[in-house]
Amino acid sequence: MPFPLYFRTVGCYAGFPHTPPVKVTAQNRRARFDYEILETTEAGIVLTGQEAKSCRMGHVNLSGAYVSFLREKPVLKNMGISRYTYASKNEPYDERRDRDLLLSATEIHKLQTKTEEKGMAVVPLELHVGKFVKVLLGLGRGRKKVDKRHRIKEREVERKLKSGGEY
Repeated sequence: MPFPLYFRTVGCYAGFPHTPPVKVTAQNRRARFDYEILETTEAGIVLTGQEAKSCRMGHVNLSGAYVSFLREKPVLKNMGISRYTYASKNEPYDERRDRDLLLSATEIHKLQTKTEEKGMAVVPLELHVGKFVKVLLGLGRGRKKVDKRHRIKEREVERKLKSGGEY
């Protein structure tokens, strides 16, 4: 006997659940420039309905966002999610409100102890949207101005060599 029609519309057939492809909707390229990323962790994020829909449409801004720990809980601060276009305009909406992150207790403890070291910070690198909305967090050490200039110079040399120009 074949599966009911409702399984086919949802995407389940013969017991194999359908998982939508993961799509990167926002990247924080500035964080990769300002910080030397030592390790990465993927975390879930607590969103309202209209925020989740807006994330799926790609209306997210990660520039200037960072993670802080309030009462032993990780909180993503200063991430901008614009208002969903079809949401009600009557209720107030704060684009840059604090959003809770969903991590296991061991990951929280590990990140919190490492951020207490001098020069270490947790910054969001990417926002993934699939079945769930997830944030890729990077534990990084802040770069000094000299390191940034050196990295820019290396990139320019690489570009010239690729294009066939002399250096």
